[in-house]
Amino acid sequence: MSTTQFDVSTILLDKVADWLTQTSLAGENLETIVRGFCERIAAAGLPIARVNLSFSMLHPLYDALGFTWKRSSGMSVEGYRHDPAGKPERFLLSPYFYLLSNNLEHLRRRIDVDGPHEFPVLDELKAEGVTDYLAFLQPFGGQSTQGMMGSWSTDGKEGFSDAMIAALLRLQNHLAVAAKMAVLGKLADNMLTTYLGGNAGKRVLNGQIRRGDGDTIRAALVMGDMRESTVLAEKEGRQAYIDTLNHFFDAIAAPFNRGGGEILSFMGDGFLAVYPCGRHKDPSKIACQTALNAVFKAQARVAELNKERRSDGLGDIRYGIGLHVGNVMFGNVGLKDRLTFSAFGSAVNEVQRLQGLTKKYSREVIASQAFATYCGGDWVTLGEEKLRGVGQKVTVLLPKSSEQTGQLDDAYDQVTYDGLSDAEQVMLLHRDGKTQDRRPMIDKFMQ
Repeated sequence: MSTTQFDVSTILLDKVADWLTQTSLAGENLETIVRGFCERIAAAGLPIARVNLSFSMLHPLYDALGFTWKRSSGMSVEGYRHDPAGKPERFLLSPYFYLLSNNLEHLRRRIDVDGPHEFPVLDELKAEGVTDYLAFLQPFGGQSTQGMMGSWSTDGKEGFSDAMIAALLRLQNHLAVAAKMAVLGKLADNMLTTYLGGNAGKRVLNGQIRRGDGDTIRAALVMGDMRESTVLAEKEGRQAYIDTLNHFFDAIAAPFNRGGGEILSFMGDGFLAVYPCGRHKDPSKIACQTALNAVFKAQARVAELNKERRSDGLGDIRYGIGLHVGNVMFGNVGLKDRLTFSAFGSAVNEVQRLQGLTKKYSREVIASQAFATYCGGDWVTLGEEKLRGVGQKVTVLLPKSSEQTGQLDDAYDQVTYDGLSDAEQVMLLHRDGKTQDRRPMIDKFMQ
């Protein structure tokens, strides 16, 4: 059996490379890949004391995600956000910043027992018994700002041998390929979930992509719409109106995108949400009650938003919400080369008509008799209406005030208007990946 000079079998190192290939094909997530890789190179006999790896373009909440594995304590994970105040001093004094600033691929430093070192992190590693340090930069493509940055550390008395460095560089390439597959897979999942919704995004990822592919589900339906949006748009101007619209959606639509609900689509200044359920009474009851509870939360959130707007000298945002229950058809429709994942059917048309009736009755929320019957509770009958496209008249109702009305959802405080949304950050990361300047990677990595 052939061995490297540090007595680690090249056969075992090849097995690590093979494992990376298999995990890439299996679509494993980045944390699983990094953890498994570090454990396997240690098990193969490489005298690695510490591995630090950072990856850009992984998650919409973060500019980079960092993994630190130590032989003594295992792996820790940390997400790094872009700091609008500038790059932290620790990063400016790190080997990573030195690599990026000088357009270098590798930086090696022996950690001597005496004297301070040029990078503070080396003094910290010296205290942990590290004797040799090798940092690297691995872009995911020739000019890409997406990539992997990291370092290898050993506590072996002689430090890294040439054979050990050769093995690490070879495995580093395999790791970069596996990591790139995981990063791009996560980005695709994030993008589809952001633009199509969780359920539709999963369907597309699972291959439901041909025109005509679709399903029919039973669901409680919620249709919301902003009132007097045209007046607001003309009064506020383009950017101010876009901000107002996003604030409105943050307040009113967010409660319908959790707890079993999902926003199927945004349509101008309105949205359609569904709460899928079974075709029997009890599942329909649960779905309708959950949707109504979300309505009360949305009302409280919009009330809080309007309170903030009044304090800024702005007018209130008015809205209407329609509630219904029925069968929804959804699937791929459009041109052969330009598809959208859309919801349609009589129930969708009816909930849209119900939402429109909030203008006639000057109410924020109106529900169909079917929705109110399944939901239970106290309702006020407003009248009977002939909905376009529906043969019989429909009884429309107003939910009585609930103890939940006026109680601000705890999650409302998590909405930050000053920062970018998850979707915006994903798009910016994707955009940055197409630029040809490597320097933006400086903002994506921290030591």
